[in-house]
Amino acid sequence: MVSDSGRRKTIAALTNWARKRSIWVFHVNAASCNGCDIEILAALTPLYDAERLGVQLVPSPRHADVLLVTGTVNPMTKDVLKRVYEQMPEPKLVVAIGACALGSGVMRGCYNVGHGIEKVIPVNLFIPGCPPRPEAVIYGIMKLVGDKPKGAVVVKEDLKVDDKVPKKEGSEPLIGH
Repeated sequence: MVSDSGRRKTIAALTNWARKRSIWVFHVNAASCNGCDIEILAALTPLYDAERLGVQLVPSPRHADVLLVTGTVNPMTKDVLKRVYEQMPEPKLVVAIGACALGSGVMRGCYNVGHGIEKVIPVNLFIPGCPPRPEAVIYGIMKLVGDKPKGAVVVKEDLKVDDKVPKKEGSEPLIGH
């Protein structure tokens, strides 16, 4: 007979295995120019085919494992972003995509632009670029869930770790080109 702790360990191992191979993402545009949005959608097209790695775009944050956020945070999107984050089930993973999401990018200094997304919700991974390439988006999502992107269309020369930006506790280093 299997003990209760043995069953729990088995269920936990099965759940973690499923999460690594079935990553459901929800995308929030927090006031961007749509450059990053186009690159996220390009990662889901047959050319890059993120679905073969288990990445699937879902229509509701209540079903999402990973929240992809692009754009700057302004007073209008701040509350919406918090609400979407609160609707996600645990464990909540957040990826800030693009220069604007990291620190307002080219919009810095504008009267209606706040700071980066990490000032509003906790961020687990930053993917810089204006816009970042689809390969970087796929690589970042797979790195976030702890899976090696086997068979992923990743050009390693285009990806590097940027140690110049200070890291927050619990967050991954920056990935991008």
